[in-house]
Amino acid sequence: MAAAPGRRLPAALLCAALCLGAALAVDRSNFKTCEQSGFCRRQRGLSPGHSPYRALLESLQLGPDAARIQLINEATKVPLLLELWGLQGNMTRIRIKELNPLRPRFEVPDVLVGEPPVERLAVTGRDEGSLELSLGPAGHRLLVTEKPFRMDLLQGRELLCSVNACGLLFFEHLRQRRDSFSDKLSSSVGSLWDKIKTLFHRDTPREPTAEEGAAAEGQDEAAGGTEEAGDQSEKPTETTAEAAEEPGSWEETFKTHTDTKPNGPTSVGLDFSLPGFEHVYGIPEHAESLRLRTTEGGDPYRLYNLDVFQYELYNPMALYGSVPLLLAHSARRTLGIFWLNAAETWVDISSNTAGKGGGETPQTDVRWMSESGIIDVFLLLGPAPAAVMGQYAALTGTQALPPLFALGYHQSRWNYNDEEDVAAVEKGFEEHAVPCDVLWLDIEHADGKRYFTWDPSKFPRPRAMLEQLAAKKRKMVSIVDPHIKVDSGYRVHAELRSRGFYVKTKDGSDYEGWCWPGSAAYPDFTNPEMRAWWASMFAYDQYEGSTETLFTWNDMNEPSVFSGPEVTMHKDAVHYGGWEHRDVHNLYGLYVQMATAEGQIQRSGGQHRPFVLSRAFFAGSQRYGAVWTGDNTAEWEHLKISIPMCLSFGLAGLAFCGADVGGFFKNPDAELLVRWYQAGALQPFFRAHAHMDTARREPWLFGEDNAALIRGAVRLRYALLPFWYTAFYHSHRHGVPIMRPLWMEYPEDTTTFAIDDQYLIDRALLVHPVTEQGARGVQVYLPGKGEVWYDTVSYQKHHAPQTLYVPVTMSSVPMFQRGGTVVPRQERVRRSTECMQGDPFTLYVALSPQGTAEGDLFLDDGKSFDYETKARFLHRQFTFAGNTLTASSADPRGSFDTPVWLERVVILGAGKPGAVILQPANGSETRLDFQHEAEPPVLTVRKPGVRMGDDWAIVLR
Repeated sequence: MAAAPGRRLPAALLCAALCLGAALAVDRSNFKTCEQSGFCRRQRGLSPGHSPYRALLESLQLGPDAARIQLINEATKVPLLLELWGLQGNMTRIRIKELNPLRPRFEVPDVLVGEPPVERLAVTGRDEGSLELSLGPAGHRLLVTEKPFRMDLLQGRELLCSVNACGLLFFEHLRQRRDSFSDKLSSSVGSLWDKIKTLFHRDTPREPTAEEGAAAEGQDEAAGGTEEAGDQSEKPTETTAEAAEEPGSWEETFKTHTDTKPNGPTSVGLDFSLPGFEHVYGIPEHAESLRLRTTEGGDPYRLYNLDVFQYELYNPMALYGSVPLLLAHSARRTLGIFWLNAAETWVDISSNTAGKGGGETPQTDVRWMSESGIIDVFLLLGPAPAAVMGQYAALTGTQALPPLFALGYHQSRWNYNDEEDVAAVEKGFEEHAVPCDVLWLDIEHADGKRYFTWDPSKFPRPRAMLEQLAAKKRKMVSIVDPHIKVDSGYRVHAELRSRGFYVKTKDGSDYEGWCWPGSAAYPDFTNPEMRAWWASMFAYDQYEGSTETLFTWNDMNEPSVFSGPEVTMHKDAVHYGGWEHRDVHNLYGLYVQMATAEGQIQRSGGQHRPFVLSRAFFAGSQRYGAVWTGDNTAEWEHLKISIPMCLSFGLAGLAFCGADVGGFFKNPDAELLVRWYQAGALQPFFRAHAHMDTARREPWLFGEDNAALIRGAVRLRYALLPFWYTAFYHSHRHGVPIMRPLWMEYPEDTTTFAIDDQYLIDRALLVHPVTEQGARGVQVYLPGKGEVWYDTVSYQKHHAPQTLYVPVTMSSVPMFQRGGTVVPRQERVRRSTECMQGDPFTLYVALSPQGTAEGDLFLDDGKSFDYETKARFLHRQFTFAGNTLTASSADPRGSFDTPVWLERVVILGAGKPGAVILQPANGSETRLDFQHEAEPPVLTVRKPGVRMGDDWAIVLR
């Protein structure tokens, strides 16, 4: 929930919230542009092609795990240390930091799942100005050029990526502040003189950068004095010797907030050139198309977790989460760049083919700029899309396997008023036969917005309420935000303060700001002791009224501070270990979700899988739960943008993604609401949510016709739950997205590269939700030369590749099953996932042109870690070939006793057999009933009756 008008707030806080967007739209003036962000402005002021850095090749140290080479800035004489690793699995790591820093610089912890295993490096070539390193058995070579410093990564004779080819390596070294009066006077006069000169030198359109200004300081430190540099103003490089440090280097003001910057300018930046690529993706979160646009002539894409009120679409503004992973794709290969830095980051993208015709070889240049920390980057070399996904997962982990209920439908609102309201809504789902697994409570459920409590008048019997829901096989989620009401009588606050667990101000007092409770303090989630304490608060005897069916929503965890700069925490606030907030900002939300998930695991004695939804995120957040696209709006464009946003999330490892169905702000009409349910039912996380100022919009409130349409969409979701759950298992094991762009499965088909209004669920279902008002049809692209696709309603077969016009009605959800796949369903849809766990299965077998198909099914208890710790699971493989459908074990390590059985087999594209024979593992044969439709050809085999965990064959004769 973004700060918004309409929340019941203290008067002062209400004024602050109103200032954030009384016009029901983002107030851009509350958020910085690159020009207003000092380090971004300084780095963008650097012109390409004149790098001052030289690699001291004679300093090479080649160890068993890494190569180390010193770099020197020839203007400042400040040495840097370049470290290089070849990593197993086709990855390369590059790290650049100060050789002798004045004080330590922040290096991101807790994101990598471990130290990546390395390959042995070797020097394979050397001459006067360059050095060649072999990076391992995959044939990758790294060519290091001495002056100007540059690196080229090759495989065989193919150039994959160049580093610092544009000369934009930028590293603001730590330094002492020059505070003497003469320094300040000299600086001011020099700056004024430079500005005067620019009036008469049209070819000098920029002010000196901070690194240029640091040159004089660096020479003072190296030589013990200064000397006249002469007129260097016309050289647009970092080599100006006496330029003044830019205003804002040591103190920066935005609106009414001043950032004291006690460590001075500390930003880092580096460019990467990608020859042969013109399509790049990733770096969520942005309300943007799937394919990233070039940023020339506008702002770079910004990665800085922020509470943005009613965000705008198709711009590079920062939103709630950040994953610094960019993917480049061509018909030849896929590459990834993972920039491991948690500070405010901007990403510039340029292309030599953007908006141009002709036959020029495409190249995309990507420039990363971060405010602090070090340069630590991983090059993921693929070459296939799934390989890049696996490489990123090897570094940061895979999507946590959620409990099965979390894949069902979630009903939320700010706020369900009281226990009676909750009971009435639950009853409505029962009466209108709409499946639902979870009801949600927003901030009004707590006692004065004191989290871990319940309002005593509205929710006096929370345990009884939860037990009543559990009796209907339903769950609840309550919100627990990381801003804690400052109230000496509030146990949570008192204990956090007494333990010293709050974030501190630069002066050492507890940091406080305004948020929903009024004056609030912020737990320091970077402190592992604080995270352990937070986790302990989810124990049943600590979180009063909680039960094992209560799960958690972490909102506002960017962190949101209504009274802070850009609606977040001051950058000079101090965290555990003495690190500034500027260093750790984008990690905060990840740590909140991490601690909350750990609390849910601990409360069950380590037995049960958690469910935690988080608005803020970073690389690695996928290990802890779900995310969503934040506070969207009930508009068609917001429905449409939910698809590329979730596709981008998935490419960055965040597979469990969804959008608020119906839109958080404003009131959808019936058509928009129905279309949103149809789209949301086919996204990984399926939740309806709305602002308190909107009209109630439970599924049955728009008339029976629309209720029936919504019911159909939700029931389709539940029928496909076995397929969804198996797709989540694939993601959990291999790091692949669940909701994925077409080019992931068809990497050589250039038509797919910019498509973001349709997508694949796993590899078997192609979906094109209807996102246009009044639509009578949609254009669906069916990829795959020589492949076929089957309409999942009519069973009509379509040959690919082709663009197919599909007429739609209000009940239409265009969806196609890929020929050659098997999709499991459970078609006896009930009120919740738990009610369906013992129900029988139907297998939909879609034949390829060669008459083959394959698919799988994952089964376990749906809630515990036993699949992992005790191998209590079934992973079944289904294969159709030679007119025979066989079931076998896809993973013989697992075993799980379940009575679920096979009720029906539907074979799309099959001819009429003379007989259908069941052959169980004991060698007996049984004739089965079947029905065949000639046009389109569909064979339905009834009641094979075999258990899903058994081996068997069904033969068509």
